This record gives sequence, C-alpha cells and structure tokens, in this order.
Amino acid sequence: MILSVDEVRFSYGAVTVLDGITIGELDPGKITATIGPNAAGKTTLFKCIAGLLKPEGSIRLGGKDLRQHSREEITKKVSYLPQESPVNAVLTVFEAVLLARKHTLSWRVSDEDLRACAQILENLDIEDLSTRFLNELSGGQKQMVSIAQALVREPDVLLMDEPTSSLDLQRQLEVLDLIREVTAGRGIITLISLHDLNLAARYAAYFVVMDKGTVYASGEGHQVLTPEMLRDVYGVNATVLTSPDGILQVTPLGSVRKRGPRVDALV
Repeated sequence: MILSVDEVRFSYGAVTVLDGITIGELDPGKITATIGPNAAGKTTLFKCIAGLLKPEGSIRLGGKDLRQHSREEITKKVSYLPQESPVNAVLTVFEAVLLARKHTLSWRVSDEDLRACAQILENLDIEDLSTRFLNELSGGQKQMVSIAQALVREPDVLLMDEPTSSLDLQRQLEVLDLIREVTAGRGIITLISLHDLNLAARYAAYFVVMDKGTVYASGEGHQVLTPEMLRDVYGVNATVLTSPDGILQVTPLGSVRKRGPRVDALV
C-alpha cells in the first residue's frame, strides 16, 4: 500500500486550513509523526486522508486517487482515530470493539473476529473491561477502547490523532510500543499526531512538521527536530540533544514571545 499527498488544499468557508500540503510516499512499517502547534491543520489533514472531507489536490491510496475509491473501500483500508471519539453508546467494551471490526465486513461474526477482539484487548491490557459498558468508563479507559477499535480492524493506513492524550505515562509508552509493533509487523502506514515531541522522537521514523496549514519541513528526526524549527514553529527556545541510546531529546527553555506587563504593575 502506498499513500501520498500532493498540493492538498481545504477551507472551512473563507478560512483556509490546508494550503498546498504535499507529502511524498510514506514508508509502510514505520510510524510518521505529524507535529505542529494547535490549529496547524493536522486534524483536518487526517480527515481528508480518511475521506471525511473533500479537499482540492490529490491524495493517492494504493496508486489511485482517493476520489476513485468507494466509501466502503476507504473505510476498509483506512482506520482513523479522532482526538475525541464518541464512545458513549450503550454497548459493552467487547461489543464496541467487535462492531468496529465488523464495520467493513459482513455482519456474520466468525471465530476469527472473536479471537481478534479478545487479542487486542489483551494486548492493550484492558481485557478486564470487556464486559463493562462504555458509559461506565473513565476518560483514559475510553481512550484505550478507541485505540482497540482502530487497531482491531487491521487497516492498511492507520491515522491516530493524539492517541495518548488522556493516558498516564505508563499507558502512553505501552500503547505506542504496541502501535510500533503492529505497524512493523503488518507493514502498514501509520501517521500519528503528537504534541509530546519527546514521545514522537522515541517512536517515529519520519516527521511532517505543519504550521499555519502548510508543511514547514519533513524528514527524519535529526533533520527536522532542530532549535530553529522549534523557534519558528512553536515559538520557543529549546535545546535538542541526542541521548546515550541515540534518541533525540527536546528541552524547552522558554517562550520567545515578549512578556506582557507584570501583574503587580497593573494593580
């Protein structure tokens, strides 16, 4: 499976959100981190790739323009995990994960479907939640269920918008370990939007830096995670060092924005 994005533009009314986004062919089996500040256009880009929005330009999936794929084909090949998933239906966790798996297949449930659902819950260490109703879960537990729903479908392209935002540090590492393992093991294309640049540096092989609806830079971590990029895109002074295990570490030092007047001067 090949995914590429060429000169993609999208606007909400008069507001341009994506302005000529181009991303070359992404490597299957590796995680691509889509990073950038709030309102950079990351979520809109993911929705375009998932076929939920109709942009200008070209998004090619498997060598064919996305507009030439049926909705059923896109849903089968692309699994999109939004930042906030509506998982409050009156379903048990197991039923919700099974429903996600059957979304693009026949409604007949096979033993393989049941095994796949049980396996993904076990892999995420949430099998104890399988009989709980979704509306009984905490925010972090709902996030884990959403991740299970995205992975159980075994897609060719996996889009995950801030998948670890509601999770504690241990869960973040466990989930990203599993996503990296699944990405490599199944040879899928995985794009993850992350605000934590150190998590991105640990797990991603390739980066797309977005800013104001454009691609500021793309490449491997050492090419794009630079003090210059952090100053230009994020508005912070920061150091970028390489740890003993070869992983880049970003340490913010302060905002480049000028400070406003002191509070006590306003009293």
